[in-house]
Amino acid sequence: MKGLKRDIEIVVISDIHLGTGGCRAKDLLTYLKSVNPKILIMNGDVIDIWQFKKRYFPKTHIKIIKHIINLSTKQTKVYYVTGNHDEMLRKFTGVKLGKLEIVNNLTLDIDGKKAWFFHGDVFDVIMQHSKWLAKLGAISYDSLIAINVFINRINAFLGREKVSLSKKIKNSVKSALRFINDFEKSAIELAVNKKYDYIVCGHIHHPQMSNHIVNNHTITYLNSGDWIENLTALEYNNGEWNIYYHTDQIAIYNTNKEPEESEMALVDFDNKYIFNQMLQEIQEMPGVS
Repeated sequence: MKGLKRDIEIVVISDIHLGTGGCRAKDLLTYLKSVNPKILIMNGDVIDIWQFKKRYFPKTHIKIIKHIINLSTKQTKVYYVTGNHDEMLRKFTGVKLGKLEIVNNLTLDIDGKKAWFFHGDVFDVIMQHSKWLAKLGAISYDSLIAINVFINRINAFLGREKVSLSKKIKNSVKSALRFINDFEKSAIELAVNKKYDYIVCGHIHHPQMSNHIVNNHTITYLNSGDWIENLTALEYNNGEWNIYYHTDQIAIYNTNKEPEESEMALVDFDNKYIFNQMLQEIQEMPGVS
């Protein structure tokens, strides 16, 4: 039934990359409006501060921020876990705006089980030792996504299925597959050492849920994927985790319908713009002074 929201105990999203051309903000907003979570965990790389120099921030991206702040002023507890692309926010760890809290990592007791949430860039050797190379990779990735959008518009016009170039690369290059496997292995080893039941990451844009038995103890590794290619979220309800795959095809790829003018408009801003917008939205909400 249209307009009916699903009540969910915990929703985890990550790697949204607001401020980049690849962000599927419309699809994410559609998803967020369809759920009513008790807890929303944004597990890093929500705002792509690395890309701020592009001076690109569509109004649809602002709407995501507004909706999340709206949730945090009502019944939803919102955790913003910082990632590498929004690492500037790590200096604000512990800051609270209504029910929104900025943290570097998060530990929760979920139905008697211990869960640890963190972005995952701690496992990235490139990030730790060659940040300039990682930033170059991010720029290249964003360019690839832009090319991908153009190709998929042509495919839509020709009646062909859309493709994901970056997913094809990740799924075919052995070193990429090895990196994903090593990432999962490192997370599981950490979970064993810290005696966690759930370890929940983002960062690698690869949605995953797998159980591992180590020393007679079951550890569940979860990755929330991203909102650029996979359009995925983790949902916890009634004692079970599930990966949500967003299948709505309102597309930037749909050439039969032009985007609304308001959605196409770009906002020219400096680094303070987003924070001023956030404060303005908070001040305008009922019960917030």
